[in-house]
Parts: sequence; C-alpha cells; structure tokens
Amino acid sequence: MASTSSVLRGIGQVALGAALLTAGIGHLTNARKEFQAQVPTWFPADPDTVVVGSGIVEISLGTALVATWKQPARRRLGALVAAFFVAVFPGNIAQLVERRDAFGLDTDRKRALRLLGQPVLVAWALASTRTRSVQDKG
Repeated sequence: MASTSSVLRGIGQVALGAALLTAGIGHLTNARKEFQAQVPTWFPADPDTVVVGSGIVEISLGTALVATWKQPARRRLGALVAAFFVAVFPGNIAQLVERRDAFGLDTDRKRALRLLGQPVLVAWALASTRTRSVQDKG
C-alpha cells in the first residue's frame, strides 16, 4: 500500500504536469503575446520563436510528468523540469528589470514577488518526483 507522502508526491507531480501543459498550450495560443514580455530584449532570438519553443518544451515536460512513474526516470525527469525552471528564470528577471507588463504583473512590486515563485517551482519539481523518503521505507 502506498504511503500518504507517496500519494501526495504523485498528486503534486500530476498537478505540476497539468500546470506545465496549461502554460505550454497558452504559449501557443491565447497567452502568446503575454509570454513574449518575459523574453529578455538582450536574448539573441525572435521573441515569438522563443515563446513557441518554450511552449513546446512545457507541453513535453507536462506530458512526461503525467506519464512517468518509475524510478529512476521519474527522479531524472524532476531534475530536468527543475533545470527548465532555472533556465527560464532570466526571463522573469528581465520582466522586472525591463518593466514589462504581462499577466497582471504591472508594478515592480508584483514583478519582484513573481521572482519568489520560481524557487517554489524548482522545489516542487524535485520533491514530487524524488525517490521515497526514509520514513516511507519500512
């Protein structure tokens, strides 16, 4: 029988997968313009191309999170998702520094507070996909 923490990790993994799928679809459809505000002006690529590419990556990662349950693949996937969140963090910083409004982040304070969410996403990816804890082994 699965432990409570194992079930919670599974729920967390599926929820994160669903969030990535939703965001990825948004990159390709109704939120495409909003996501372009997070592409730094210094980044040497067309903002729309970056948004489409990152949307495809998010859809792929979200699908993998919903479908991958065996270790060690699950743990590796969590590390990959965490690395993705780290890789896109400069876009969140650029949105603050360049004072670009998107997704209701229309003040420096809101954009700065948004930065605090990125470490949470990294931790979520790692925690929901990790191997059982010592307490779970019994």
